[in-house]
Amino acid sequence: MDSRISIENHDEARSSGKEFMTKCLSSSRKRYQYFQRLIKFREMDFEFAMWQMLYLCISPRKVYRNFHYRHQTKHQWARDDPAFLVLLAVALCISSIGFAIVLKLHFLGFIKFLFWVIFVDCVGVGLAIASLLWFVANKYLKQKQSHGNEQSVEWLYSFDVHLNAFFPLLIVLHVIQMICMPSKSDIRILANLLN
Repeated sequence: MDSRISIENHDEARSSGKEFMTKCLSSSRKRYQYFQRLIKFREMDFEFAMWQMLYLCISPRKVYRNFHYRHQTKHQWARDDPAFLVLLAVALCISSIGFAIVLKLHFLGFIKFLFWVIFVDCVGVGLAIASLLWFVANKYLKQKQSHGNEQSVEWLYSFDVHLNAFFPLLIVLHVIQMICMPSKSDIRILANLLN
């Protein structure tokens, strides 16, 4: 009788493990779905992404607490909605327009600057840093678990951490700095006052 109970418990554990594995997609599949959803604007939750952007500047702890709640409910740390990335790209476009006006860039210079800021500064460097730190974290920073569930850092989560860090930097470097940039006439007036 005891052996039958242990076999039933083993079968229940195996079936629950299969259900868990079907719920959790592989990392590469999640990446593919994330980047595929970039063109499906109707499925994006822009209101929640704007909430996250606001609270990254006001109270970042609430955003990271939200990541923890997502991990408890969906068994993943990363956002599955690319709305944050889309809004960040829009913010970069708006700030690039402001820089083009302040720096008096011609149209081709503005287009080069815009593509550089979005695809090199934000996405390209973000992909490189996220991939490098994802590899280092999974290779060297994981602890051995005694209960057999080996945890690893999701690549999309490391990319989300980059995006979360990039937004306040965008506010400082592309908004506050642009507002504080003196024009050439202001520099001359300041130089004359100091002399």
